Amino acid sequence: MITHPAFLVEPWCLRETELNLGVLSQSESVFALSNGHIGWRGNLDEGEPHGLPGSYLNGVFEFRPLPYAEAGYGYPESGQTVINVTNGKVIRLLVDDEPFDLRYGRLHRHERVLDFRTGLLHRTAEWTSPSGRSVRVRSTRLVSFTQRAVAAVAFEVEPLDGDVRIVVQSELVANEEMPDLGGDPRTASRLKDPLVPEQTAAQGARLRLLHRTARSDLKIAVSADHVVDGPEKTEMSSESSENLSRLTVAARLGSGQRLRVEKFVSHGWSAVRSVSALHDQVDAALAGAVSTGWRGLLQEQRTYLDNFWARADVEVDGDAEIQQAVRFALFHVLQAGARGEARALPAKGLTGPGYDGHCFWDTETFVLPALTYTAPQAVEQALRWRHSTMPAAQERARQLGLRGAAFPWRTINGDECSAYWPAGTAAFHVNADIADAVVRYVSATGDEDFEREIGLPLLVETARLWRSLGHHDHHGDFHIDGVTGPDEYSAVCDDNLYTNLMAQQNLRAAAAAAERHPDAAGTLGVDDEETAAWRDAAHRMTLPYNKELGVHEQSAGFTGHQMWDFARTGEDQYPLMLHFPYFDLYRKQVVKQADLVLAMCLRGDAFTDEQKARNFAYYEALTVRDSSLSACGQAVMAAETGHMRLAYDYLGEAAMMDLSDLEGNTRDGIHIASLAGTWFALVMGFGGMRDHGDALAFAPRLPEQLGRLAFTLQVRGRRLRVEITGTTATYTLLEGDALDIRHCGEQLTVTPDAPESREVPKLPARPAPEQPAGRSPARRRAVAHAESEAPPGYR
Repeated sequence: MITHPAFLVEPWCLRETELNLGVLSQSESVFALSNGHIGWRGNLDEGEPHGLPGSYLNGVFEFRPLPYAEAGYGYPESGQTVINVTNGKVIRLLVDDEPFDLRYGRLHRHERVLDFRTGLLHRTAEWTSPSGRSVRVRSTRLVSFTQRAVAAVAFEVEPLDGDVRIVVQSELVANEEMPDLGGDPRTASRLKDPLVPEQTAAQGARLRLLHRTARSDLKIAVSADHVVDGPEKTEMSSESSENLSRLTVAARLGSGQRLRVEKFVSHGWSAVRSVSALHDQVDAALAGAVSTGWRGLLQEQRTYLDNFWARADVEVDGDAEIQQAVRFALFHVLQAGARGEARALPAKGLTGPGYDGHCFWDTETFVLPALTYTAPQAVEQALRWRHSTMPAAQERARQLGLRGAAFPWRTINGDECSAYWPAGTAAFHVNADIADAVVRYVSATGDEDFEREIGLPLLVETARLWRSLGHHDHHGDFHIDGVTGPDEYSAVCDDNLYTNLMAQQNLRAAAAAAERHPDAAGTLGVDDEETAAWRDAAHRMTLPYNKELGVHEQSAGFTGHQMWDFARTGEDQYPLMLHFPYFDLYRKQVVKQADLVLAMCLRGDAFTDEQKARNFAYYEALTVRDSSLSACGQAVMAAETGHMRLAYDYLGEAAMMDLSDLEGNTRDGIHIASLAGTWFALVMGFGGMRDHGDALAFAPRLPEQLGRLAFTLQVRGRRLRVEITGTTATYTLLEGDALDIRHCGEQLTVTPDAPESREVPKLPARPAPEQPAGRSPARRRAVAHAESEAPPGYR
């Protein structure tokens, strides 16, 4: 999408210089604003035209039935779908009684700018109505990071050719008509009128709507207040009905005059509070926003983001498009989790309804690593949400005849709502992925209170699941059978290597944490016998290996399966899941997304360098990347095994997943995990960062297309800056006490007054691996210079 001429390459913003209705849905996703609690898609202020209206509150959903051709024990009875809540973005404009609608009249100028440093979405339009009256419209929109329940819009209109009558209608709208999203399984289910009216009000410049959901029984309240600045005789009136609350502002503007409306919107929802308590809650949040004022909200937003970028920025020299993309990625990853506060982090964030708004394993495996080292408070809250769903996970385990906790493959509220067992619910690795996130967060922050209160129960209950799900054979070896790994084209298999390695780490981490916190572990019923059983299972974990081929097997027997016929598969037949039956995929050697390769990223300590090289080459020839989660992991391992050109190409694919709409479904929301994968590919791939042990380790290397890479990490109260230029890596401690790290195996201690520089060794030459026919990543061409360095202004 960014390759469209309307989108410029700039280091600190995403700028659209003309309106193109052909990519309107995609632009609504990439221009979305969120804080992890509220999500506003980047719809036009006037509401129409639109691709997909979208206003979301994290955790608000509706139940829907899950039909089955044949019932089965343990099948989830109902699904969950994120719903479009009351829309507070809408500000309609009439110019001499003609609606401001860009499909009519003449549009002379249209520009939108998403500023990563200020967190603001700016818009400027110059338009002539069908009757010949010309106006300039400016708006600025924000979703506050500091005031969690608040979003706001400043809307300004001025005439360009003499006196004109202006009417502005600021609205709260519920149950908007939604377009048909088609049959793609990655899209959301369409629910008609999901909100049941409960209360409506309009008094002066204040508006309020309160609704509930019919089946999930959640109450949702949205309130708005306004500050209006216009010429004398500007008139205001308000009205309200079940699904609409509106403030109307009318004025006559002469040359040089403007009408400005500042709109403050507060949001709230609850499953337990009363109607009166909920409207008091949103009114209180609204009062705080109005008291802060528009300029106060702007300053709070800028201060928050200044602090974020000081500890999270990634600098890339040599490819301006990647530089823009990684900041776009970090900004959206922050938006997805910053103020989620014990709520799920959905696969699309709060930018669209894709995947029904569900949270998957993507969160813990791709998103939380990036946030752990840049915004760790968001990770703590995401894991607290997982902990809050423990009772549902324990009940699910009991239902499956297992001990411990079986966390859901896909969910909003913590209940499993995947209707397809083989490529969904059987992916038990989500439990080990959660444990991995716990281990990483505690290691990176040193937060012992969190480990005792939240981390230990998560580690214990997931370890119990593995000990219950797996078994020792007559040789004493430990197996985990009948599961699905990250590769959903190889379902319900035995001893998936990724699952076994991650479970092995989970078991060891649980035993170690129980030793560190014996009293808390005792409260959970953990004793020495149980921890010994965990350690024994971890020690005897089966790791399938084909000695004849000299490679690890993705799962037991995988390398003996028939090869997929890539030569006879057309480019228009990808993704394969939309064109071939699953049973055929399951019995062939074809890989949807990095599976064993991802295991080498996260558990690289379990492989030798030679094993990594051979494994990567073998599975590269089988992986078709029918998932947005694949390219970043392949980039990391391509870099580690010395294929720098290939790593650079995969970086481009991960980074441009939404900006170029590579999977054709950015319209439903951006891919938060793939965006986090941009950080993954740069920091873990070219920065060579690994966190397997007690100290961070780095083995940096750059492709020839990049002249410099620099990034900042937060580690145990320190800020560490890593800069790689040519063949030299420099480690600088920007804040905090001395820090022990490793550079290419060498132990270093970095102190605040003495940066450490080391040479980057040359990589061994290896034959380039092959990809399936027609599935090589696009050859990346570096964009050497940004098209504009000028930052957008704001009011």
